[in-house]
Amino acid sequence: MLSNTCKYAIRGVIYLALNSKDEKKIGLKEVSKELDIPSPFLGKILQILAKNKLLISTKGPNGGFALAKSPQEITLLNIIEIIDGLDLFNNCVIGLRSCSANAKPDLQCPIHYKYVPINKQIYDLFNNETIYNLAKEIEASEGKIGL
Repeated sequence: MLSNTCKYAIRGVIYLALNSKDEKKIGLKEVSKELDIPSPFLGKILQILAKNKLLISTKGPNGGFALAKSPQEITLLNIIEIIDGLDLFNNCVIGLRSCSANAKPDLQCPIHYKYVPINKQIYDLFNNETIYNLAKEIEASEGKIGL
């Protein structure tokens, strides 16, 4: 459902929420190593998030990445929208060209009406789940949940 790029972005933002205290920036190498994501790939992802004002990026010896907003203000949907876009919620689940949320009922796919409520639940979940909540649950797991 979500691209690997989007999953990496979410993991990166959660890592920053858990580890960047007192506006301390965390270097790309540290994040990359801890999350086991190739550094050049993760760097591009985090730069996209910084360009979209979700992260702060600073170059130099004390540079790195930090959250640009409070983790309570960042939802999964914010990240998904930046990385994957919202087509997931508008396009046909089985890929028919004539089917979409805006298509006439006789042009929608055979499972459209069965999928619409599930799609809404997924949208609501991503829209309501914050990085703060996820980070707190991971922290509370005492290492059982690994990033």
